[in-house]
Order: sequence, then C-alpha cells, then structure tokens
Amino acid sequence: MTPHRETPAEGSEAVNVIDDDLTPEELAAQWEAEAPPPAGPIANLASSLVVLALGVAGLVMSIGLGLGTPSQPRPGMWPFVVSLIIAVLALAQLINGRRGGRDGEKFSKLSWLAAIGFVTLLAMVWLMPMIGFEVPALLLCLIWMKFLGGETWRGAVLYSLLVVAAFYGIFILALGTSIPHLF
Repeated sequence: MTPHRETPAEGSEAVNVIDDDLTPEELAAQWEAEAPPPAGPIANLASSLVVLALGVAGLVMSIGLGLGTPSQPRPGMWPFVVSLIIAVLALAQLINGRRGGRDGEKFSKLSWLAAIGFVTLLAMVWLMPMIGFEVPALLLCLIWMKFLGGETWRGAVLYSLLVVAAFYGIFILALGTSIPHLF
C-alpha cells in the first residue's frame, strides 16, 4: 500500500498525493508519527504472562493426548512442540521485552479483531468433531476474510471455498488424515 499525504491545494481543500518521493528515513519517520502509542512495561508484562499461561496450558493438554516418539508421533506431539515454542518465546519476552526495543502497542478497537479471530478459531475446533471440518472451516474463512480482512463478499466466498477445497485435497485425499469430515 502506498502512503498518501495531504497537500494543500488552491483554497482550503486538501488533495491526496502519493509519496513516491519520500526517502526511507522520511517514510520511517512518517510511520513512527502515525503509530499507536506504546502500551508500557505493565501491559508488556501482562501480555507475556497471558501468552506464557496459554503455552503452559497447551503443554499440559498435549501431554494428556500422548506424545509418542519422533518416528511414531501421537496426537499430542505437534501441539506440544508448538506450545513449547510459545512458552519459550513468552519467557523470552518476559525477560528481555522490558528493556530495549519499542514497547508493544496499546489496545485499541483494532485489538478486538485478534480476540474475535481467536474465539472463532475455538468455535471451529469445538464444531469439528460434531459436523466435520468443512462447514466450520468455511465459516471461519468467511468471517476472517469478510469481517476481519475486509474482503468483498464475492472475494470472501471464493477464497473461502478455495481454501477449504485445498485443505480437503491435502489433508483428506492426499494425506489420508483422520480429520473429521462430511464427505
């Protein structure tokens, strides 16, 4: 996306002009000026602790599923690996995130988009064992693309159908996984 700036035109009106002539330093300064305010160390601490708690919960639940071995993994193996990475990164943020670097952003109305995305993902996981992955995945893609991504209805429907068809082709037809499915 090309940045725009408003330049005064004749009279009091402003005209949008594409900033192709900005140097990298000027563009970085413009982005810095438009950035949301920093959240501060307490918000960084709280967010790191929440992510750490999610990582630890994932570790515990994946162990409950059984890990198996690298040559014969059980259902908990990959959730365990991902949860371990999340927990390690949360610890690194907890230890190093308070010094150096820019603080995270304050929560805003746009922050709710991530929460909505997470809740819809949980709904998909909850619905999959009951009705298969096709319908929940299609609804998830539609919500994410239309409401969170701002796509047109035509684009959201088309992309959602393509994504679900690709996942079906990869995971059901090609790999023969045991994901619950309708067809």
